[in-house]
Amino acid sequence: MPDRRAVASHYTRDTLLDYIEAGMVELGLNRETVSVEDLGPVDEFHIGGRIATERFLNDVALVANDHVLDIGCGLGGAARFAALQYDCDVTGIDLTNEYINVGRKLCKWVGLQNRICLEQGDAIATPFPNDRFDKAYMLHVGMNIADKVALFSEVRRVLKADGTFGIYDIMRVGPGELTYPVPWATKADDSALGSPDEYKRALKLAGFTVTAEQNRRDFALDFFARMQANMAAAEGPPPLGLHILMGEEAPTKLENMIQGISKDRIAPIEIVAEIVK
Repeated sequence: MPDRRAVASHYTRDTLLDYIEAGMVELGLNRETVSVEDLGPVDEFHIGGRIATERFLNDVALVANDHVLDIGCGLGGAARFAALQYDCDVTGIDLTNEYINVGRKLCKWVGLQNRICLEQGDAIATPFPNDRFDKAYMLHVGMNIADKVALFSEVRRVLKADGTFGIYDIMRVGPGELTYPVPWATKADDSALGSPDEYKRALKLAGFTVTAEQNRRDFALDFFARMQANMAAAEGPPPLGLHILMGEEAPTKLENMIQGISKDRIAPIEIVAEIVK
């Protein structure tokens, strides 16, 4: 079972903001000129990046003036996109303090600090009142949280009665051991992969009914093939990219994850659920 301190430590880089600013300088950007679109390659820490975010949030059916909860918000990339694209107010919560501190600065740089609130905290025990949010979502978060029932029950508590909950997680879809490290865990003890059936059982116990489910394996493999081709053509990673978040072991983490997807052991799965009426 993942330890909360180990999870936060896995994602902490200490000098993350420095690396992001250095990448911006290389691209000719600064705090006054950077946009939400510019930050997309580094602040969307999930398979498919911005492309996956837009499709996923369309499926969650965000609309203007929704108050949305982003669970495991990371740097707030999806939150900033949601606020800008769908005219939403977004509250994000994440266990990693550095992500929250950096994310707040990025929100200010792009002028969205009044529409987005990022808070450090535990997704299983949030500080929010009952019936607070219209919608909730999480992108690549459940792999670090073993107690899915507790997580989904907390989401149910803070959602309004007609709320929608979207999940885009890497899930266990077949037998076979994974090789570590991977982007979400340094070793097996830090990983809490669940199968789609386990997610759906946990959602049912928490008071949700599943309305849509989609395996995004083929999309993921195509995304990684294009990413690797672009890196080969450029003779290295881009100035802003997820390698900044993953550190020196980024190539190994990605290769191990791609291997797991290719061998049908894991896959990114999208689930949309609604509260049982």
